[in-house]
Amino acid sequence: MKFFKSFFIHNTFFRYLAFLAALFLLSYWIKEIYPIAWISTFILITLFFLDLFLLYTTTNGIEANRITPKKLSNSDHNPIIINFKNNYAFKTNISIIDELPEQFQKRDFEYKTKLLKGEKRSYEYSVRPVERGEYTFGNINIFTATLLQLVQRRYVFQNNQMAPVYPSIIQMQQYDFMAMNNNLTEFGLKKIRRIGHTQEFEQIKDYIPGDDIRTVNWKSTAKRNQLMVNQYQDEKSQPIYSIIDTGRVMKMPFKGLKLLDYAINSSLAFSNVALKKNDKTGLVSFSKKIETFLPAVQKLTYLNTILEKLYNITTAYTDSDFGLLYAHIKRKINQRSLLLLYTNFEHITALRRQLPFLTAISKKHVLVVIFFENTELENLIATDAEDVQGIYHKTIAEKFSLDKRLMQKELQQYGIQTILTKPEQLTVNTINKYLEIKARGII
Repeated sequence: MKFFKSFFIHNTFFRYLAFLAALFLLSYWIKEIYPIAWISTFILITLFFLDLFLLYTTTNGIEANRITPKKLSNSDHNPIIINFKNNYAFKTNISIIDELPEQFQKRDFEYKTKLLKGEKRSYEYSVRPVERGEYTFGNINIFTATLLQLVQRRYVFQNNQMAPVYPSIIQMQQYDFMAMNNNLTEFGLKKIRRIGHTQEFEQIKDYIPGDDIRTVNWKSTAKRNQLMVNQYQDEKSQPIYSIIDTGRVMKMPFKGLKLLDYAINSSLAFSNVALKKNDKTGLVSFSKKIETFLPAVQKLTYLNTILEKLYNITTAYTDSDFGLLYAHIKRKINQRSLLLLYTNFEHITALRRQLPFLTAISKKHVLVVIFFENTELENLIATDAEDVQGIYHKTIAEKFSLDKRLMQKELQQYGIQTILTKPEQLTVNTINKYLEIKARGII
């Protein structure tokens, strides 16, 4: 039974059969071809059984295994490696078909190559998931053939290998490295001019043009006979919360990724940077109810807790209750905190319905409302209209785009910090806003 499951006829064999059929057909008119056709038939049968013998005399002719990350990173390209080895005593042609998780809906995966006797090799490809959850890889199917290519033998390896897809760990590590090396400008994060300074003294250093002359340490200047200034640290241990709206407005997808997952990825990367800056970080997710609440804590190990909570966020995409969010914040977050609210408003009336709750929250906390540009509308605006219908669509798109900027100005009039961003630039702009608020001493 195992033999029949592993036995396949190569496409080349059918080409030879077609050639023999052509010979027999021609022999109807040219009698001399008839014996040649039969001789060719016997040769083909002999080679067929020889090919079969060569493939099946070696028990484990091919070895293979798949290496996947323990956790796949959502919205990133994750490397998958297939290692394989030829144990046959001759050169083989192999075709690898890896059964990818059903979430990718990819049915044309195939890699073909040739292996010398005893040769080991690896093949690396990448997958880009756009949803969190469990992804199950199926079998690695390797079809092996000799140089005759009449018969194929299938080897099956590693059935049902599960890999969970977590919020973007790769993105988190990327921005963590850049933040710690002060290279955030490479990602578009601008330096913010500091207004004033905190009272946490750090050190006395030489004066550099541009330093605040109010920080000159005159005693040290007199001793060293050169200008010396006091340097102060940023305020630390400040409570910072990422608040994620998991409601209906966050279901809209851009580049295959929902706004909710953009917000989750950004929250993870931002929380990591904030913890490295010695601030306390917490997490809230809500829609009809408060789904997740993690109080702000200053521990690097707390990032694992945040990661697990973000991974397990599920939602039915119902309408969100901002009144419930205000009541929860008033009851649970007593210390003045920086609140980063990830949500979205497509129309100015939707914003005005929630504005009383947002202004009430901003009275006791530093509230940053983060919402999204519709990049599809921006692309439509950038294209030239070719007919009246195109002009109509472009005009409507411009009105919706203008509404986004009017919403941003209206929030700012009430003293609420805002970020209006493209989905793919969310993490960059969020970290940039955090650094700006820290530099300006707003919290």
